[in-house]
Amino acid sequence: MPVTSISKSRVQAEAARLKAYFESQGALGVETDILLPAEVLLDLYGEDIRHRAYVTSDPARGEMMLRPDFTVPVVQMHMDSGADPARYTYAGEVFRKQDDMLDRDPEYIQVGYEVFDGNNPAAADAEVFALFSNVLAPLGLRAATGDIGILMAAVRGLNTTQARRNALLRHIWRPRRFRSLMNRFSDKGTEIREENFARVRANMAAQNAPAIGLRTETEILDRVMALSTDASEKPISSGEIELLNDILSLKETLPNVLSALRDIAVDMEAILPAVNQLRARVDALDARGVDVENLEFETSYGRTSMEYYDGFVFGFYAEGRADLPPVATGGRYDALCSVLGQGRSIPAVGGVMRPAMILAVQEDVL
Repeated sequence: MPVTSISKSRVQAEAARLKAYFESQGALGVETDILLPAEVLLDLYGEDIRHRAYVTSDPARGEMMLRPDFTVPVVQMHMDSGADPARYTYAGEVFRKQDDMLDRDPEYIQVGYEVFDGNNPAAADAEVFALFSNVLAPLGLRAATGDIGILMAAVRGLNTTQARRNALLRHIWRPRRFRSLMNRFSDKGTEIREENFARVRANMAAQNAPAIGLRTETEILDRVMALSTDASEKPISSGEIELLNDILSLKETLPNVLSALRDIAVDMEAILPAVNQLRARVDALDARGVDVENLEFETSYGRTSMEYYDGFVFGFYAEGRADLPPVATGGRYDALCSVLGQGRSIPAVGGVMRPAMILAVQEDVL
């Protein structure tokens, strides 16, 4: 059934049902402003949401935006005044520009559940996923999971400069750029880097070379020097690059991925804490009745659209409905809490559902 043919009143009723379900599980119902300050919050969103946010200028309040999601304002609310631990639920409109080629509404209703509890992160991850899985079970959706934290741990453990590790971490959510940096910092990139910088130096030395772009000559020279210094560093070893590639390629059921990661951890000890956390999450999911033996896991899952997540990530999808976005998504966002808490950090995990997608899939199932 096309989503656009579902009445708003039906979507609102479904949203109220979902919110009531989360409240029955101990969540406190909350609301956030629809118009939010853009200057601070936009920097916290990933590139995808920043590009799609509706931004306007208010003569008194400065740059503002229509709420693109609930997670960031709920985190801000909790870090300002919330008690720990805490569980919240919400329902309301979010606003995002859509691709012109897609028949999707730029305004839609979102329902979510957020858990702020650092006592047992694996149990909190399992709690959120299991609640979502339970409420969505009648739809027969495909569940996908991943863990951004494993790749981040691998990058932090590389035997290279901090500048290179920071660059790779910054571009984890942009797979093509990440791959390009991996190649540039590896044995393969050494000769190419040397040729490029010889050409840059020659061009900089040329007399009467025209200035192009907005950077000053000083900024350009500083950037050239930084890149030149990096080019002189030892490349990341072929062994570490191979291990990174092995991690990036993992796509199997949870038990098989866990076994493969344990083998990789023998040669890359830096990922062992993240692998142990995954093991604890598997046990917690199993304890909640989730079929972990058949649950999909992909190390790279969530790298293109879940930029403020830094650990466990998940999504639920309707098979055979490529026209629909995910019915539900979620994950862990500890770093976001640290930024908004200004040094005070509370581990947190949550997820959102689209009631309109649920209704559309229900029509297909019935």
